[in-house]
Amino acid sequence: MDSQIYGGGNLLSVFFFFLILAFTSAAFTEENRAAAGPQINSNSVLVALLDSHYTELSEMVEKALLLQMLEEAVTRHNITIFAPRNEALERDLDPEFKRFLLEPRNLKSLQNLLLFHMIPSRIEVGKWPIPVNGKPARHTSLCEDGNGERIQLQEMNGEKIVGIAKVVKSDDIIRPDGIIHGIERVLVPKSVQQEFNARRSLSSTAAVIPEGAPEIDPRTHRLKKPAPVAAGAPPVLPIFDALAPGPSIAPAPAPGPGGPHGHFDGESQVKDFIKTLLHYGGYNELADILVNLTSLASEMGRLVSEGYVLTVLAPNDEAMAKLTTDQLSEPGAPEQIVYYHLIPEYQTEESMYNAVRRFGKVKYDTLRLPHKVVAEEADGSVKFGQNEGSAYLFDPDIYTDGRISVQGIDGVLFPPEEIAVAKSAPISTKIVSKPRRGKMIEVACSILGAVGQASSFSGCN
Repeated sequence: MDSQIYGGGNLLSVFFFFLILAFTSAAFTEENRAAAGPQINSNSVLVALLDSHYTELSEMVEKALLLQMLEEAVTRHNITIFAPRNEALERDLDPEFKRFLLEPRNLKSLQNLLLFHMIPSRIEVGKWPIPVNGKPARHTSLCEDGNGERIQLQEMNGEKIVGIAKVVKSDDIIRPDGIIHGIERVLVPKSVQQEFNARRSLSSTAAVIPEGAPEIDPRTHRLKKPAPVAAGAPPVLPIFDALAPGPSIAPAPAPGPGGPHGHFDGESQVKDFIKTLLHYGGYNELADILVNLTSLASEMGRLVSEGYVLTVLAPNDEAMAKLTTDQLSEPGAPEQIVYYHLIPEYQTEESMYNAVRRFGKVKYDTLRLPHKVVAEEADGSVKFGQNEGSAYLFDPDIYTDGRISVQGIDGVLFPPEEIAVAKSAPISTKIVSKPRRGKMIEVACSILGAVGQASSFSGCN
């Protein structure tokens, strides 16, 4: 009797064990199914979209990584897809806007655009919504980031209209979980349009009619018709056309983006570099010429305000002390000396050294036309000029702000032609003539000499 009872208990235990095992395996199966995501039927509207003739739309859905989201949507409810024609997405869409949508950083905008073409309900042609109180029906889309924007559905003159697009193929694809209508153009939600406008550059914001190259009046060296220039763009005219004739370098009236537009504050930048020269020490003479002896400081500020860049080869005080009074006293001489030390490019010590290492000798334009300054590599540095009139890069990058670069040198540079003329010019000697005696004294001395008394008169000796 006891053995039978124990045997029955064992049988009962085995039964409960298999029952628990069955429940556990069923739970695991449900978990695996949930982890694997919703199962899509081959007869689903999503499968039909991917295999349909709406190839451009299906490619964009795959690029936007929307398949899993749409699979979850069709498991909860029917959806209606308004599919634009392939031509609308391929040829009719603005190339710049399409480039914007396909950039990886704009994935959210692409998703919002595509989801705006889908409604979480089934709308067939026979059940097209009718206006309420004379107002067309509006439906929410799958686009959650559309700031509450709805799709407007209406019927005009027997034609179905979605937003601003006509329905060209009604009930094109019908499936149990959704329906696809073909429309003539792309629907762009306002949120995506605003993002696109915010990302566009200033030059492409306004449509500009293509024009030819700007015409320059050869008499005045000014633009005949001002050309539109974007903020931060280089000036239209070269810097040499911005130089007024004579010792002044007053720039042309607004050849670039600066001046009254305020894109560059050249005067502040020139003040900063002159203060830097004074604080650095050893360049007081050049600062004095720029500020006091000439008006070059303010005129350089105007050039920088117009968008031009400058590199200043700054001779130190020791080099400036070797200049003679004759070299500085001629009209316009200080300006001409400084012009030869201004390069209309932005160069740093590294860029100039790399250039001379690579190309040997490099000729830089200066503001003293048509003279150029020659640079070459020497003793691990940059040497400007040739032979006796050369100078070495002594204090590199004294001031660099992206518009003005100041490089200290240990000599004053002159064009080779001037050095040759100075050597060939003969040294003039001043001949001092004796003071001529008066005619009356000569007659008196001759009379005294006749009688032998000339030696006694000091004026005859």
